[in-house]
Amino acid sequence: MTADLYNLKNEKVGTVELPERVFGARWNAVLVKQVLIAQQANARDPWAHAKDRSEVRGGGKKPWRQKGTGRARHGSTRSPLWVGGGKAHGPRNERDYSQKVNKKMKRLALFTVLSRKLADGEVKVFDGLRLEAPKTKALASALAPMLEMKKNMKRYDVLLVPAAGEKNLFRASTNLAKAKTIDAASLNLEDLLNHRHLFLDKEAVALIDRHYRISK
Repeated sequence: MTADLYNLKNEKVGTVELPERVFGARWNAVLVKQVLIAQQANARDPWAHAKDRSEVRGGGKKPWRQKGTGRARHGSTRSPLWVGGGKAHGPRNERDYSQKVNKKMKRLALFTVLSRKLADGEVKVFDGLRLEAPKTKALASALAPMLEMKKNMKRYDVLLVPAAGEKNLFRASTNLAKAKTIDAASLNLEDLLNHRHLFLDKEAVALIDRHYRISK
């Protein structure tokens, strides 16, 4: 399959061949949802942590003798029953939220989303997605007409995938709201679904085809 090829002035300069297996996959909503949930779960950091009775400070001495006082038996003032004691059944940071998804499922879900975005007209391929200098203003002025942004709009909503070794684009896009630059080998569902537009360098297309091989 072929797609139009553009320059940074948004002028059509030719066509480019796109790999059918990457950009011609059938839509599979169930698979996309499963892989997306797994990706988000695997990135989850269980920071919430409640100290149990072994972690709170103090409580080394038995508060009173076992028998003869008429009071209930206690061995420590750091029991969950006491004020200042440990927390019973609280959140623990040892919890593992990760989910297992095999490589073929990840790749197929990625191809599914790329194919859907291409069919919806949200993918553009450029003959040279690069900047001479890491200038945010230069990138913003180039992206605004291509995204058909109205005056005073500040959300660019685009994912940029340059050729290997392009550093200026990474630095220039840092200060643009909802604009992100990512390596071709680091494509993932969350970034693709969080950005409406996908701008690819023609060399990045070849890198995607080589990196995401089913046989790997």
